[in-house]
Amino acid sequence: MLALASLTVLAADAPPEPPADTYHFARSRHPITLTVPEIRHLLAAVFHPPAVTATELLHWSNWHRRHQATARRSHYRRRIASEPAG
Repeated sequence: MLALASLTVLAADAPPEPPADTYHFARSRHPITLTVPEIRHLLAAVFHPPAVTATELLHWSNWHRRHQATARRSHYRRRIASEPAG
C-alpha cells in the first residue's frame, strides 16, 4: 500500500493547468498526464528490464498516452454532441 501511495503522490505531483474553456480536452493533441498504472509500468520496466531498450519503452509509453488522449477526445466529442442545445 505504501508503494501505491507513493505512485499516487508522484502522479498527482504536477497536475495539469485547468482548461480555460469547457471544450479544451476535446481539442487537445497532447498525451494525457502520467497515471499511477503508467508510472508503475515504467518503474517495473526500469527495475526489471524487459527485452526492449529504453527508447522502445519510452516510445511505447508515449504511444499509449496519446492513444488514451485520442479515446478521451472521442468520448468528449460524443458527450458534447449528445448534449441538448440551450
